[in-house]
Amino acid sequence: MPHLPGVDSESPSAILSGVRERFDDSTDFTVGIEEEFQLLDPVTLGLVNRFEEFMAAAEPPLLDRLAGELIASEVEFKTSAHDTLLSAARQLAEGRRDVIAHADRLGMAVGITGAHPFSPWADQRIIDTPHYRLVEGELGYIAWVNNTWALHLHCGVRGADRAVRVSTAMRSVLPELLALSANSPLYAGRDTRLASARTQLFVKNFPRCGVPDAYASWDEYAAHVRLLESTNSIVESTQIWWSVRPHHSFGTVEVRICDGQTELADSLALVALALACIAGFCADHDEGRPLPAHARGLIDENMWRAQRHGLDGRLIDLDRGVERPTAEAIRGLLERTEPHHARLGLSPFLGHIESMLADGNGAHRQRALMTEHRGDLRAVHASAVERTRASAQEVLSMLTAGVNA
Repeated sequence: MPHLPGVDSESPSAILSGVRERFDDSTDFTVGIEEEFQLLDPVTLGLVNRFEEFMAAAEPPLLDRLAGELIASEVEFKTSAHDTLLSAARQLAEGRRDVIAHADRLGMAVGITGAHPFSPWADQRIIDTPHYRLVEGELGYIAWVNNTWALHLHCGVRGADRAVRVSTAMRSVLPELLALSANSPLYAGRDTRLASARTQLFVKNFPRCGVPDAYASWDEYAAHVRLLESTNSIVESTQIWWSVRPHHSFGTVEVRICDGQTELADSLALVALALACIAGFCADHDEGRPLPAHARGLIDENMWRAQRHGLDGRLIDLDRGVERPTAEAIRGLLERTEPHHARLGLSPFLGHIESMLADGNGAHRQRALMTEHRGDLRAVHASAVERTRASAQEVLSMLTAGVNA
């Protein structure tokens, strides 16, 4: 482990207290999913600062699964921890249905895209919580412009060293996940020419964000956290916003790179692919095969390509040093992780990825609608609102049919 000046590897750390033990007690491949929703005016489909009202009117069990996410025009739904993706998928679909129904009662609409296509960031208010007061006070403009919506996966990984090594390996597949999930080409009233404007607004703006360094062990990772803590760079672990990170509270590997998904089937396909990659890296670790620890600069090059071109571009094969079509790289992940698909119940969800590659992702759909509606952004977003609702019911029907088959 590299020596970090001024850092005592045995010194007490409030941020790291009990975290190693939490990972050592974790259960492999438990699943938790988080989706972030835009709170919208039902007529204009612009963002509305009504988070506190939304929460105050909610009752358990929905209330127990809701959380704030920086701005008052956003709400997050979080599943509990599940033993299978099938179980988590059902709760996520029911949660989306219930969030929409609750918004209906309050005279709001909700939708999911990675960024809102036309509401000005200056009109959005930061919610009044200790964490977000800290974020706004430290980051100012960087926090104000972060009007973004994401999809996050928490996957249980047993063992602190193992979780850190798997997190390091997962860095290399973040570009494929981003390209597949890209769903924010429209921002500030125009086509940004990016497949994922969200990546620029959040991942490229926030400190301690994006692709982290490669860590070979828990001690190496913990030394980095201790240095940040001892130099007053952070006061809590959630100020580390990396696109993949060991989550201190849950003992999970958290994958945070994906844009929010309008289509719930897309959300579940992305979660399934990330789970398959984590399971594959865990198996490699357990069987003594080396895990990838590619240079951050090379991964960042692929991140740029995914952010800019989504599924339409080419990614660098980091092992061979050659380009290949992004769709081919994604199919490579499916092939490489195939031994884990049936075992973890991922196959029904992963089957949808081929449809995404053939028919397009959210960025493709938004651009097609821009053409169809001759640049009418409200009409484009009306489709996102409608599909946010309809796709939840479609997935619930699919899950019910699968259980009854």
